[in-house]
Amino acid sequence: MKKINAIAAITGTVLVGLGVAMAVTNPGPESYHDYASQRLMEYAQENACDRLPIAKGSCVAAIGSVQSDIEDIIRRNTQRQNFVLWSVYKTDLSLPLPLIPAYQFETVGAFQSFYTYEYKKQ
Repeated sequence: MKKINAIAAITGTVLVGLGVAMAVTNPGPESYHDYASQRLMEYAQENACDRLPIAKGSCVAAIGSVQSDIEDIIRRNTQRQNFVLWSVYKTDLSLPLPLIPAYQFETVGAFQSFYTYEYKKQ
């Protein structure tokens, strides 16, 4: 019986420690905005620049120059559900750019990291 109590106490301590670690490292909205805008910039540079009839370097520079605008669009179109241990971010993204269609993204944030688990082209 003492062995079972010891195992239960250790398991409980580990679970509480994990919960505290998750709560402390639950990334906030600003971290998500940085993550989402960076991912979108990478997507645009890899996909849109190859389709435009301009030099790739010029295209990459042009996309880089609108990064703050992209962050603002993401900020205005994202809803966060905070579950204390993790957060779920839902972003409806529609940019006024001809080569980037509208998308809806769902991303989970935990342990200072993000994982986009669903995206739908609209």
